[in-house]
Amino acid sequence: MPVVVKHRNTNIVTLERGETIPAHCGPGDIAIVQGDGGWWTHFVGENGEVDSYDAPFESHNKALGTAKAAAEFDAE
Repeated sequence: MPVVVKHRNTNIVTLERGETIPAHCGPGDIAIVQGDGGWWTHFVGENGEVDSYDAPFESHNKALGTAKAAAEFDAE
């Protein structure tokens, strides 16, 4: 079951293995997914397109912190 944290009107959604971004995230959401090499941060665009950073973070907390910073930037 995904865990949603709302930060600055942005949903930051942590997905479990096997859960998909299109099934649980909408435009403007940030998804955090554990995958090969660590925790990946994905940004969902207005048309459902997904953009990601080039490398994963070593922990969920670092990925979450980065997602919150992105939400702060987007809110300005």
